[in-house]
Amino acid sequence: MMLLSAVPGAIILLVGGSLLAQCLDPTLPAANTSSSWTNSADDQIRYGDGSIVRVVLLLSHSHGASSDDVAFACGFFCGAPCDRKSFLFGVFLVGTNDSTGGVAAAAAAPPPAVMVWSANRDRPVGDNATLQLSDAGDLVLRDAGGAFVWSTNTSAGHAVAGVRLSDSGNLVIFDDSGSPVWQSFDHPADVLLPGQYLRPGMRLTANFSAANFSEGSLYVTARNNAMAGFVGHDPPQLYFTAPVSDTMDDTLANITFLNGSISAFGRSPSSSSEILIPLPVAHSVQYIRVESDGHMRLYGWNSSSWVIMYEVLQKYIAGGDCEYPMACGSYGICSGAGNCSCPSEIHSSPIYRDRPGLGCKLATPISCRNVRGIEMVELPNVTYFNYNGSGAIMRDKVTRSDCLSGCVANCSCKAAYFKLRMNDTNGTCFLQSQLFSLHKLQTTAPSLYNSRAFIKLNNITFAERVRPMKKTFGTGILVGIIIGTVSLLFSIALLIRMRTRRERVDGEHIEHLPGMPRKFSFEELKVVTGDFSSKIGEGASGTVFEGKIEDENIAVKRLDSVGRRKEEFLTEVQTIGSIHHVNLVRMIGFCAEKNHRLLVYEYMPNGSLDRWIFDGKDGRPLDWPTRHKIVSDIARGLCYLHEGCRQRIVHLDIKPQNILLDDQFNAKISDFGVAKLVDKDKSRVMTRMRGTPGYLAPEWLTSTITEKADVYSFGVVVLEIICGRRNLDHSQPEEALHLMSLLQESARNDKLLDMIDHRMDDMQLHSEDVMHMMHLAMWCLQLHSNRRPSMSTVLRVLEDAATMQEDIDFNFVVTNSSIFNEGIMGESNLPSASLLSGPR
Repeated sequence: MMLLSAVPGAIILLVGGSLLAQCLDPTLPAANTSSSWTNSADDQIRYGDGSIVRVVLLLSHSHGASSDDVAFACGFFCGAPCDRKSFLFGVFLVGTNDSTGGVAAAAAAPPPAVMVWSANRDRPVGDNATLQLSDAGDLVLRDAGGAFVWSTNTSAGHAVAGVRLSDSGNLVIFDDSGSPVWQSFDHPADVLLPGQYLRPGMRLTANFSAANFSEGSLYVTARNNAMAGFVGHDPPQLYFTAPVSDTMDDTLANITFLNGSISAFGRSPSSSSEILIPLPVAHSVQYIRVESDGHMRLYGWNSSSWVIMYEVLQKYIAGGDCEYPMACGSYGICSGAGNCSCPSEIHSSPIYRDRPGLGCKLATPISCRNVRGIEMVELPNVTYFNYNGSGAIMRDKVTRSDCLSGCVANCSCKAAYFKLRMNDTNGTCFLQSQLFSLHKLQTTAPSLYNSRAFIKLNNITFAERVRPMKKTFGTGILVGIIIGTVSLLFSIALLIRMRTRRERVDGEHIEHLPGMPRKFSFEELKVVTGDFSSKIGEGASGTVFEGKIEDENIAVKRLDSVGRRKEEFLTEVQTIGSIHHVNLVRMIGFCAEKNHRLLVYEYMPNGSLDRWIFDGKDGRPLDWPTRHKIVSDIARGLCYLHEGCRQRIVHLDIKPQNILLDDQFNAKISDFGVAKLVDKDKSRVMTRMRGTPGYLAPEWLTSTITEKADVYSFGVVVLEIICGRRNLDHSQPEEALHLMSLLQESARNDKLLDMIDHRMDDMQLHSEDVMHMMHLAMWCLQLHSNRRPSMSTVLRVLEDAATMQEDIDFNFVVTNSSIFNEGIMGESNLPSASLLSGPR
């Protein structure tokens, strides 16, 4: 007999090949504070498929955990085949021994354990990892070397008494009164258990694949009016909705799996409920899993094994397996009864064909620099699961040629879908930045919506064809004529544009600008904002109000002092209205009526970045993976502005207040009121000083700037994200008042680690990555602009596709005192945040 834990009420023993546990009363502690467990190879059950479980807490069936021969357990789980390096800590369902109430031994050939919740899907541990419920009440998981992996973060401000496994499979940290302080039901993985709620903001995120338990790109969540499924993140694409009817008394707040159905409940406990999806009623143990291909399946126990009892989404996705977004993985084509293949139309082409079930992959990444080497390849009789849902850029009443050109010109576009109305000159274009499974239609059936699918590829053959050839005299003349014609047309267009700008300052001609978003009347915006009653932010340039157009939340920025801001207004409308990128805030429309100047944007529910890195919103500092992702998103947005547009766009006001976060913490750049357009053939531009002190590059003293001014501002923002403080912080001691001075001193004395935000619990785990990011920020903060990297180089460094420059100058403080005088850098002259959308 070998003792695993000697905690009263949670004694688990290895007896004759079976794990036994004391019967636990779910109303009493299962383990007290100061308890610890080791993921030991001596105490385990190995199943016939090669998977392993090592139980920490077991709830016997006699206490209502489940049926006569299956029970909930908590501990370490390693999927088949277990390499003993991929253990997940969590809750699982195990077969039990009827005679003892313990976990059935391997000799009894029980079915493998089923994981229903995991704490560390993206960071598995190996042998000798430790789990500890500390004296302070924090349940912490560390690997064998002691490195932090995961915790419940329940040590601050809570009187924790212990941890227990409830009869519903809910792992609960509770206080002295028995009330939950933390529970696994509030942090779902990919499974919904009976009695568990899915509240707005929570997700059921599928595994990457059936064999890979890390988080995938597909998830199900609760929204204001439906349960919905999405795939991807740049931005996510909708693949189903289970809507709530208009008869409910108030707004949906919870989705729950209970009493044989998936139901929706309002915010208040007494609110009405609605059955969204009726399920087969059974007395066996059941759970619902979101699968990696997009299915939601109800599983049930039939006394000897787990079986699929019901396809939960069959009411909403009635077209079979091929209608699911990851039926055949990215770029895969699904046909017939779920058969997968890679596109056969691209014979010489760069697509791997060795793993169609997991998707197809481009052998050569698409280059945004060589537009001539890009080809749009049509896939006949192929459609896609998502057209009108979120995730697609839609253009109406365009030609097929314009649709394809739009995808070629948009670096983030991976595929285009052209939906015909009458002919190729009148259709709707959908551009997708991510490509998931395609659906091959039967050749005998008419093409769905008369749509055509085109995927973007590097055309190697074409690229070789257009390499420099011998130029004839006639070719030279032709090129000269073309260049001359283009120059003449450009000059005429420039004169017209200058004249139009002078004419439209009163707003009367703004609607005639090319590529302009929707123009609203002032009365329309009064209605959709409830007469501007819901203010969500205010700054130097105006006030932001929340509104709603149809089913979409919007943010309306009402500019103040329009007489002094006409140029900024027109610049912003022109700039944002004509460009599209997942890391730029999407402009929906504008209003220019009499003296009214308003901008309408997509609503960003998590507001601006400064609230999260400076103010510690709700006491929840961002973890390092989220901060790293935000930095990468900002870099992608700036790279697009600098290199992906026809004209280089220099933002000139990059700061945390102008970085907005959506509900998944995807970062988007906003506020283009002081942006500058720079022709691609010009390296720099003269302009008056603009932007926000503290983020201004040193070259602003000369009024001659390049896109490297944005790189400097980006470096300041990255440093603030890492350090969790403002670049000018009067709450700090005098020697740490200016972040640049502190950086200079810390870099020279090899004390950069002391600058990192101490609130990041996972800093130790990611310290190497944090320091790498710190050095990247210092490279961007070089005083001489020609020593700073381009944003494309920054992006490649972040993606580990390029190395960083090593000879970085540790001088970050401008010695010219004029930039620090009270008139330029003084706090009294610091402008307030300029707001576009989202709460501040």
